[in-house]
Amino acid sequence: MSHPTNGVSRRTAAKAATAVGLTALLGARSATAAEAAEAAPSKAATADAVARLGPRTLDVTVSSPALGRSAPVRLILPSGFDSEAARTYPVLYLLHGAHDDYTSWTRETDIEAFTEGRELIVAIPDAGPTGIPTAWRAGPDYETFQVQEVPALLARQYRASGVRAVAGVSTGGYGAMAHAARHPGTYAAAASYSGVLDTMAPGVPPIVDAIVARENLRPPSLWGNPVLNLLTWRDFNPRTRAAGLRGTGLYVSSGSGVSGGGSGGSGDWLPGVLESALWPSAHAFTDTLALLRVPVTTHYYAGGGHNWTYWKQEFTASWPMLARALGVPE
Repeated sequence: MSHPTNGVSRRTAAKAATAVGLTALLGARSATAAEAAEAAPSKAATADAVARLGPRTLDVTVSSPALGRSAPVRLILPSGFDSEAARTYPVLYLLHGAHDDYTSWTRETDIEAFTEGRELIVAIPDAGPTGIPTAWRAGPDYETFQVQEVPALLARQYRASGVRAVAGVSTGGYGAMAHAARHPGTYAAAASYSGVLDTMAPGVPPIVDAIVARENLRPPSLWGNPVLNLLTWRDFNPRTRAAGLRGTGLYVSSGSGVSGGGSGGSGDWLPGVLESALWPSAHAFTDTLALLRVPVTTHYYAGGGHNWTYWKQEFTASWPMLARALGVPE
């Protein structure tokens, strides 16, 4: 486990000139959908249904004004939840990746057994088929759903305290850092495993567009065109909002993919190719944190693939930091 070097990733002159020019032309940016929702009073999300899956695990169907529909959240309750009726609990939010869903963390990891006896709530909220938990330009507002509505419901109905940490894989890693950066002080810690941490790095906007298009959605429905709507892309970019992470415990991991001689151990080269494509994005993000003197623990490793084989290991490696932030046993 290492810490970031002092190098700083540079933008191209053209991109910088465009950003300055647009800022001067348009002035202060307009409020995003998420910020507008935060500023205005809104109807609270409610639990429509609860399905008990096991002694500690349940699925809650949440009616969400921000989404305009109901969406699921998987909860893993503390071991002593029923016997200590007056106690409140910190919450670890786990975010899923693209083309997956809210069941992924319990399907792919031993998170239920891992948290046994640690007295915290684990919440795994839905982020839609793309797994990009943001305020869509033309669509649902997953940011408000995850950052405001679900925590408020957990506080009302499941005795959640105000102590939170967030971690995610792939696009969920994007969500973990974007949520923490765009809402400073909301999370005590944030961890990203193979996350999309600089959405404007060379080659990354086409990857984001491809994720959206794969679900038969129009790419501009996310944040618009990355050139014509540059300010919106900047506003939702974790690297651009990195200063908001000051004071938050941070963990970032990423593999070099095929450039490091690995295919993820599966014989399938696609996970390694994707990991390689996101490697510069992660470095640009942590280089910016270094420039801002925002502490971050990093683990950059040779090879690796964009899959759970590596993400499970990285969650375990990041757990001591998350546990300290949540105030629970390591």
